[in-house]
Amino acid sequence: MTISKQLFLITGLCCFFALPLRAQQQVQPDTSATQYNDTVVLRALDKITARITEIALPIGEEVRFGTLAINAKYCRSRPPIETPETFAYLEIDDLKRTGERQRVFEGWMVASSPALNALEHAVYDVWVINCRISEPESESKSR
Repeated sequence: MTISKQLFLITGLCCFFALPLRAQQQVQPDTSATQYNDTVVLRALDKITARITEIALPIGEEVRFGTLAINAKYCRSRPPIETPETFAYLEIDDLKRTGERQRVFEGWMVASSPALNALEHAVYDVWVINCRISEPESESKSR
């Protein structure tokens, strides 16, 4: 094999392996457009009373629904240019009459597939609806 053929093959192989890297770099989403939100919107169902409640839960805080104590650790919504999706990491405890807490759910919930990783409880269902940024308090409200 001549030197010119070897150089041609090496150049071709380099371009062949570099193309997927370039394509992959172009496909990656712009992280500046990613929305990291501070409030998780949940929907909760009490199966006994058939009561549905929408809950706005700030990240890091705990809210009670019946005997459940729900705590959100993380929430993310994809930017509008991508396929719409919402992910939330939740910890849900069942509060017993004795004051004990029993962890009944800990993990990721996905808004488009609530049955994928669902809360399994005899009385309650909880699923993620959306994430949002809470409105900052205006100066007129704080005065």
